[in-house]
Amino acid sequence: MTWTDERVEQLKQMWLDGLSASQIAARLGGVTRNAVIGKVHRLGLSGRGAPTRVTRRRPAAPRAPRAASTAAPRRETASKKTAVAPAPEPEELEVISDPDAQANLLELTEQTCKWPNGDPGDESFHFCGQRSAPGLPYCAAHAKKAYQPLPSRRERKDRPRQFPNRMIG
Repeated sequence: MTWTDERVEQLKQMWLDGLSASQIAARLGGVTRNAVIGKVHRLGLSGRGAPTRVTRRRPAAPRAPRAASTAAPRRETASKKTAVAPAPEPEELEVISDPDAQANLLELTEQTCKWPNGDPGDESFHFCGQRSAPGLPYCAAHAKKAYQPLPSRRERKDRPRQFPNRMIG
């Protein structure tokens, strides 16, 4: 298919009427949507008429946040209120470090505790090395430290997030 002067005029008129490239290609016949887009760009047709289909509504302007002091407090019934107990502080477990059980990376097995102790860059770095709990990579004391239960969703929501000092800044 070649672009005759008559077809180019039809293309220009349909483009200004707001038809899409697919609609124009279908009405002209024998051309693809991409051919229409290419011809429009080569002709420099940038202005468009009103689109033939309804456009999406614009999102509403953002509302100003309500002031907490002006809002009336919500009344809750006694049956909906639940007392939220503060999350228990994680108890510090005293792990007895047996110097004879300490292991390096090459000495670890499936039955040894793989809890790291110290800085991996130091020569004194080692793993716990005590007998691990069945099915776990750690001894019983380190497993209690590693696998702490998550607080409920409500407790997490009420408690402010705490970040380690090394992450702030």
